[in-house]
Amino acid sequence: MGFKEMVAADRSTVFLDLDFFGETYRVEGKTIIIVVDDDELRHRQGSQELAVAESGTLFYARVEDLPKRRIPGSNLNINGRECIIDDWREDMGMATIVLRETITG
Repeated sequence: MGFKEMVAADRSTVFLDLDFFGETYRVEGKTIIIVVDDDELRHRQGSQELAVAESGTLFYARVEDLPKRRIPGSNLNINGRECIIDDWREDMGMATIVLRETITG
């Protein structure tokens, strides 16, 4: 088994395992397993806390579990909430997505 095959196997059996890191979310109405990484989000924001009117999420998911890749500024529905995509990267079958949600009301 080559490196790429080992990484592909580890995506589901280790990294996205519900007993370890994974959580179940609905993305565009489809239930998938993702890994939320608040520490990486804070690191990318320069360790700054978000403003009161905005919240942010960074998560990892298998590319094949997600809808077609979208550009920054597009919407993505997560657990029934419309969020705005700030960043969407794909590498070795994993997507890293950064979202923000403007809180209204």
